[in-house]
Amino acid sequence: MAASAEKHDVFQAIADPTRRELLRLLAGKELPINQISSHFPMTRTAIAKHLRILSEAELVKGRKSGREKLYSLHSEPLAELKQWLAFFEQYWDNKLSMLKNYVEENEE
Repeated sequence: MAASAEKHDVFQAIADPTRRELLRLLAGKELPINQISSHFPMTRTAIAKHLRILSEAELVKGRKSGREKLYSLHSEPLAELKQWLAFFEQYWDNKLSMLKNYVEENEE
């Protein structure tokens, strides 16, 4: 049970803008922490903490390569976000339809 308490959920993991930017940076490539750190105005230790949270949410995978650890995006858990957001599309579509009707009515 203690191991599951350590796991972060996807929503918590992407709540931080730095972690979202890390995911964008790692999309389609594998990078070592020193290269990742060069993209951010914070310490390597801070980046390592963000990567740990993303790893615990299973959004990032790390693998050893010699003396370095390479990180890459693991996008499967993002499907949970997509499903959650899909529910709300009906409301966005409705608002856009209402806006379209409003604009069309006021053009006349």
